[in-house]
Amino acid sequence: MRLTIVGCAGSFPSAESAASSYLVEADDAAGRTWRVVLDLGNGALGPLQRYCDPAVVDAFAISHLHADHAADLVVLGVYRRYHPAGTGAPVPVYGPAGTRARLAQLAGSDPATDVSGHLDVREWARRQQVEVGPLRLEPVAVEHPVPAFGIRVTGPAEGDAARRVTLAYSGDTDACPGLDDLATGADLLLSEAGFLEGRDDAVRGVHLTGRRAGQAAAAGNARLLVLTHLPAWNDPAVTLAEARGAYPGPIELARPGAVFPL
Repeated sequence: MRLTIVGCAGSFPSAESAASSYLVEADDAAGRTWRVVLDLGNGALGPLQRYCDPAVVDAFAISHLHADHAADLVVLGVYRRYHPAGTGAPVPVYGPAGTRARLAQLAGSDPATDVSGHLDVREWARRQQVEVGPLRLEPVAVEHPVPAFGIRVTGPAEGDAARRVTLAYSGDTDACPGLDDLATGADLLLSEAGFLEGRDDAVRGVHLTGRRAGQAAAAGNARLLVLTHLPAWNDPAVTLAEARGAYPGPIELARPGAVFPL
């Protein structure tokens, strides 16, 4: 299993990156590559095409319905509707309750942008497990102003299919029991860190700081922490220092195109 960072900008696309989107790939015993995209925020469909044809993605898993995590599902529908070679059956899209209505809202009244018939929208159920080839997806409710989930993805280790590894993606969340559950035993914790200590302390229930992400990684004994969802006005070095003060293990900053084999 391997993770590719498609977009990692927090809250809106930056000059260097699309908003949140992460490609997870794993090969099955027959050599077939399975692909799941975690979130498809605004601007992400473009760079996704550097790493695969969006038509071959087997499922999209959406943490919550803010535009920086879900907006490009609408243009994905346009891509699938008008692709001259066709794109096959509607692709499964897993998301919180209200995903279908949210996509209709984003698409507007123009029939040309209607995603129905091209995206097979399915709603997450608490602690549901979804099998996509050799990958197992499990949503875990987290704390955000709208219904939101982190997602644990378990699959075969890169280069050792007999061993199972786990990627834990926080989505957007503050510190909460769900985040602790996500991080526990993760081989890689992909955690947002949109806030800064000392600047955003009065705003709780929205985002993590680097320190709180580090605390979750340490408490869960995660093997690697990757910090993502940093808005353009944050200094990544500050976020990294916060996390290092709370977590003694290896830490990376997400950047577009980075690949993490698990």
